[in-house]
Amino acid sequence: MLEEIEKNMKMHNKLLSNYACLDSEAIRFNEEKDTDIRTPFFRDIDRIIYSLSYNRYSDKTQVFSQKDNDHICKRMIHVQLVSKVARTIGRALNLNEDLIEAAALGHDLGHVPFGHVGESILNKISLENNEGYFNHNVQSVRILTNLEESGRGRNITLQVLDGILCHNGELALKKYQPVKKTKEIFLKQYEDTYRDNRTIKKLVPMTLESCVVRISDIIAYIGKDIEDAITLGVISIDDLPKNIKEVLGVNNKSTVNTLIMDVINNSISKNYICMSDKVFNALIELKEFNYKNIYLKANTEEQVANYEKIFRTIFDYSLNALKNNNQNANIYKIYLANMNDDYKNNNSLERIVIDYIAGMTDDYILNEYNKIVNN
Repeated sequence: MLEEIEKNMKMHNKLLSNYACLDSEAIRFNEEKDTDIRTPFFRDIDRIIYSLSYNRYSDKTQVFSQKDNDHICKRMIHVQLVSKVARTIGRALNLNEDLIEAAALGHDLGHVPFGHVGESILNKISLENNEGYFNHNVQSVRILTNLEESGRGRNITLQVLDGILCHNGELALKKYQPVKKTKEIFLKQYEDTYRDNRTIKKLVPMTLESCVVRISDIIAYIGKDIEDAITLGVISIDDLPKNIKEVLGVNNKSTVNTLIMDVINNSISKNYICMSDKVFNALIELKEFNYKNIYLKANTEEQVANYEKIFRTIFDYSLNALKNNNQNANIYKIYLANMNDDYKNNNSLERIVIDYIAGMTDDYILNEYNKIVNN
């Protein structure tokens, strides 16, 4: 009976494209014996969705912070949308959906409070304290390898970690073609992101599945951000350039459908992911429109200054607490109390504080700040 169940779980491998990543190709940094019926990437999905950091998606900003509207997209919804878009493309191209889903659901675990604005602030703090560049995709990998399970990590496969590291949805390309990697190459790229800010823009995924996740990140947010901006009155549908609406449509549904079908039609039976010139050019124009009319207006200068004050206040307070062994500080009681000795002994105090802040939700960081300033 068990053999039949395991055979059913592996059946999808027989239907995959010649360019897909098979379950048998999965690589873990720490070898494990298969102890249940799940295939490797299927197990990674479970390890991600049952992680503590996955729970915190629900109260992390996507674009708009502190808005009194329950219909505005949060980070949790975004990653689910990425997963759905990517799995749709992946199924149409006969790729490994389990690998796709794992990378999609884990790709933003490292996002900090208040979205990309918060990330920019934490990056400045990190550089000022000689801890290198801070990027949320790199932090996502760090969470899964060094922070979850009290510092032991979740032993996620190389292919999934690589998909997470290389997902950068800020950089749109017309063509995505995977490159083979070893554990050593992946680790070097990971380490290089801390030292060289050019590295993050050069990363290329090692599987076709992760190429799909990367383009799906853009597809998932590009129209949804417009939808949210319209809901909040930041822009109106009339503000969108006519040629964009003619190519991609006038709402998120048509934009997502157009982009998905263009990717599928131009990538079927190929060893790369590609878009047509017409749709890709419209996508680039839409991204530029969003940056100018949405992202640069999502937070006022006063809000950004306030966020920076919050981050720096918590960083300075927490670092001082570690230096002076202030066991009453939350960084001890809530964070380090759950971390093992290897984590405590093998990381600088500054890195520990950065990890602590990066893992905060929007509500938590505000509560922590108020606790500090009111005591």
